[in-house]
Amino acid sequence: MPIRCHNRVLLLLAVIALAAGALPFVNFAPNRLVSGEGRALWQVWSFSPALLLLPLGLLLALTLARGRWALATTLVVCELLFAALVWSAGLAATHLATSESPLARTAVGSGLWLWLALCLLACSDAIRRLSAQPLWRWLLQAQIWILPLLLLFSGELHSLSLLKEYTNREDTFNAALAQHLTLLLGTLLPALLIGVPLGILCYRRPTYQGPVFAVLSVIQTVPSVALFGLLIAPLAGLTRAWPWLSSLGIAGTGMTPALIALVLYALLPLARGVLAGLSQVPAEVLESADAMGMNTRQRFWQIQLPLALPVLLRGLRVVAVQTVGMAVIAALIGAGGFGALVFQGLLSSALDLVLLGVIPTIALAVVVDALFALWIALLRRRTDD
Repeated sequence: MPIRCHNRVLLLLAVIALAAGALPFVNFAPNRLVSGEGRALWQVWSFSPALLLLPLGLLLALTLARGRWALATTLVVCELLFAALVWSAGLAATHLATSESPLARTAVGSGLWLWLALCLLACSDAIRRLSAQPLWRWLLQAQIWILPLLLLFSGELHSLSLLKEYTNREDTFNAALAQHLTLLLGTLLPALLIGVPLGILCYRRPTYQGPVFAVLSVIQTVPSVALFGLLIAPLAGLTRAWPWLSSLGIAGTGMTPALIALVLYALLPLARGVLAGLSQVPAEVLESADAMGMNTRQRFWQIQLPLALPVLLRGLRVVAVQTVGMAVIAALIGAGGFGALVFQGLLSSALDLVLLGVIPTIALAVVVDALFALWIALLRRRTDD
């Protein structure tokens, strides 16, 4: 009887993981100023890499199994392997700092980054096959991070170069986080106040859809750096004409042009989301509301808005994640945030400083996206019930 593979995705990921063993496990540098060199897993410790081959062999065996137990086992193995790899990175950094130099800088190597990414992909594929319920998928995805976060907050990873960079720049990092969150919240609130009424206007007056979306589409096509630059001169002119505006924090550079540009970028997906959400409300439901004697305001707040809310939240989800990423570019005009760390690291050729800005940006985008996904899943569950 021929052997049949029941999970080709897992098979492909396991094969790539085996090939990734040839890549550096960590990058080691004697100090912060010297460029590092890659070291394989067996170069860090003297033991054989059989401990890594064992879970990979188990995953290869699981590709031949079928059923929910095989998927659940795959999820558990990949989750534990992910946590073990994170822990091993901190352990390797501590080992190298102890055995070679306390000033040594140990960073995650390309091979370890690839292994971590493959573990997350395998977990995501197993979760997708295990459950079709959005809420259960969200919970299963969230619990993957419990062990890595415990390792992070317990201090097991403090010897990694990225954590050393954070320790040296903790105040700067906290200020950048506060500025990035300010850009995010300062964009979402005005965008909602402008974008939602625009979407409602386009829904009630279809003739306005063409001109409104044409203008918003033109704004969306302007590169972010160009739009930030275009706003500097008008705002600087306003502050020269009316100096009292400076006391309100309005200036040609900094937060003001960044927030204006980010709000303008957010209007198109928000307005389209509102229009799409209101348009997908069944006509029969609206006719039933009219038959019940509801006026226009009651019909909107009690019928149309609740039914359109999931689509609106999807648009807001896109805007929030987009804003987290684009706020990095706003550092070029003095808005601060994680982008300031990224560009400072690029200018000084300090990779750890670049990662200190990049990784929190990615993490913030993932957290924001996950929160909106949870909100949408809870809303869908409530609607189904």
